[in-house]
Amino acid sequence: MADRLPVLGRPAVVVPAAGFLRPASLRLEHGRTDPDARYTDWLDAGALAREVLDPLGPGGSGDYLPVLWDVVRDRAARARPRPMPPGGVLLVAGPLLQGLGLAFDVVVHLRVAAAARRRRTPAEQAWELPAFDRYDAEVDPTSLADAVVLADSPDHPALLLQGRFS
Repeated sequence: MADRLPVLGRPAVVVPAAGFLRPASLRLEHGRTDPDARYTDWLDAGALAREVLDPLGPGGSGDYLPVLWDVVRDRAARARPRPMPPGGVLLVAGPLLQGLGLAFDVVVHLRVAAAARRRRTPAEQAWELPAFDRYDAEVDPTSLADAVVLADSPDHPALLLQGRFS
């Protein structure tokens, strides 16, 4: 999507949600493989709103922070705020983002059924699967999204438009 928008005359800015994970001392407080902590404790949604969404929203400064936390070094990334290009579109990419009260204008949810997720998840990440199952059950992200990409088969995705787009 980020590659296609400039062709359409809209610069795209991608901010990975992974740049707004909490420090390891908070994120991993219940261990490195706790699926409930993965679901509730990893993302600093407040920081993502404060440093990215609010400044780019109505009445905001127009300057966003591209990353807050360096997960590899487990320290502040020390990034400088950047201006949103005129007419720019912000894309926030990451899992488990709906249901947190974040103010997105449009939500595109990549839906992968539980069975497909289990087949495609590497063994070392299988501990995360209950977090995604819980997210599907508690948030029902498919019903909240403006568009859903059915991604069970990555070579054959299907787009479903919902709500105001259907």
